[in-house]
Amino acid sequence: MQDIDVDVFVVGAGPTGLVCAALLAREGVSTMAISRYPGPANSPRAHIINQRTMEVFRDLGIEDRVVAAAMPATLMGQVVWAESFTGPEIARRRAWGAAADRRSDYAQASPCDLSNIHQHVLEPILCEAAREYGADVVFGLELVSMRQEAERVVSLCRDRVTGEEVRVVSRYAVGADGDNSAVCREIGFEVEGMMALGHMVNHWFKADLSPYTAHRPGALYQMFRPGGGAAVDNAVFVNVRPWDEWVMSLPYDPAGGQPDTGAEAVAQKVREYVGDDALDVQPVSSSTWTINEAHAELMHRGRVVIAGNAAHRHPPAGGLGANTCVQDAFNLAWKLRLLLDGPAGEQLLATYTEERAPVARQIVQRANVSLAALLAIPAALGLEPGQSAEEGRARLATRMAATPEGAECRRRLAEAVRLQDYNFNALGVELGQLYSSAAIVPDGSSVPDGRDPELFHVASTAPGAPLPHAWLTRGGQQVSTLDLVGRGRFTVLTGIGGDRWREAARTVSEELGIPLETVVIGPDQDVEDAYGEWARLRETDEDGCLLVRPDHHIAFRAVRDTGAPEETLRAALMVSLARPAGPESAGLAGAGAGRSA
Repeated sequence: MQDIDVDVFVVGAGPTGLVCAALLAREGVSTMAISRYPGPANSPRAHIINQRTMEVFRDLGIEDRVVAAAMPATLMGQVVWAESFTGPEIARRRAWGAAADRRSDYAQASPCDLSNIHQHVLEPILCEAAREYGADVVFGLELVSMRQEAERVVSLCRDRVTGEEVRVVSRYAVGADGDNSAVCREIGFEVEGMMALGHMVNHWFKADLSPYTAHRPGALYQMFRPGGGAAVDNAVFVNVRPWDEWVMSLPYDPAGGQPDTGAEAVAQKVREYVGDDALDVQPVSSSTWTINEAHAELMHRGRVVIAGNAAHRHPPAGGLGANTCVQDAFNLAWKLRLLLDGPAGEQLLATYTEERAPVARQIVQRANVSLAALLAIPAALGLEPGQSAEEGRARLATRMAATPEGAECRRRLAEAVRLQDYNFNALGVELGQLYSSAAIVPDGSSVPDGRDPELFHVASTAPGAPLPHAWLTRGGQQVSTLDLVGRGRFTVLTGIGGDRWREAARTVSEELGIPLETVVIGPDQDVEDAYGEWARLRETDEDGCLLVRPDHHIAFRAVRDTGAPEETLRAALMVSLARPAGPESAGLAGAGAGRSA
């Protein structure tokens, strides 16, 4: 039996595990990630990568690689509903900030653009990055058993080809091994909710659909056919490569048996929904999946944590799956590293559950609500399960009629299409994750009220919020506020008059043994606020400060100079590291009181 000793053992080498391994290895943590599969994802799965996740890739240094491999953003900005690709179109909706009235919202929210990159294209990029940073990524190795001891985790694995057993001894372990998590089974993690609420089949195929799509480019096309059984007869076509590679996703009833995945059956099914009997279709592969609504309320036990689909399971509606997985890893990696290095207290790992479990709950619920909202469109058209094809065609024709019934149908349809913004334009859901935990120093404030919090993101420097993006200049180059922070370190942001925070940071950094950088923003300072964007967003006086965590979330805010910056900053970092607080922490209560005008 081969024995391997590492700091962190990651079970699962999908987006969650690979990003976690890359982030840890970048900081010098010895990391091993395994997958029971022979290689990275071999078929299209998750594909919409939102701005927050692109910010993680930017931090990791691979944003450019992802953008280069992704579908051009100009080709993903709408969703189309139709009776078939060749038949009458039902509606279109601008998506992911492509509409004129939303474009500025997305541009102001982040230095990064969304991407449309399928999992089988993304995972090799993540794997390459993890290995470049020094992580050991091993495919074809499955977890057999795992147990915790006082100071370590012992995992028994088996090579799926040779049968050789490998024992991995680690300080910590991460379960990033998906819906049927072996780590959950071995350590006793439980997920709450319901599984198998619906059944879907994906058919990956190649066919030139450019005559039907190039003039109305988008990432998703949903076709509704008259007639249907237990579910309204519909198919979602996901663009893999413009415009000749696709995934067609269909609901099915397992009571009627498994769907026919034979090449001719798949090709014929594609032709039916496209509406072209002569279409040349080349099936690639098929797979089935279930609609789940489940999440874990406890995401850590001792030295073992779970992340990604092991902790939250939901449909792909809203494109929240891989994004939430990557963001789990971003929250977790820096905490594991500081626990290994020694500056952090044992309770820091508990804040991972405190911060990410509420996000998992929200995302699972939102994804399922969004999935249900998709059926508002056929409902508005009068399409119902079990109706005949003839009746369905009559209902579809109603929307074109110059009658009171036609007008009412069109009104219902317009409202149903607007409802899809909660699926395809939910910027607030994607970016508005406000953490509350023992590692955040509250100051009695909250994120300002704004428009619909699910559709719109409100930038704030309230403790627990992600650092707002603003364009700054440094050495003649444009940089984002997000470029000043992260990369595995805590950062203090201050302005003119905040020099005492810099001195305090030097002292506290040396004392606590933790890298702590300070950036002064202002005229003739480290970075200049040339556009005045940061002055509008910072919500502090110039001599105040923000303490920003490695995952870009704000740990502490002082609206102004507290008069005792060293004591204040030391106390804030002690909280952020989950270390026992000293008497100086009493001064934190007033540090953030009030807000600069």
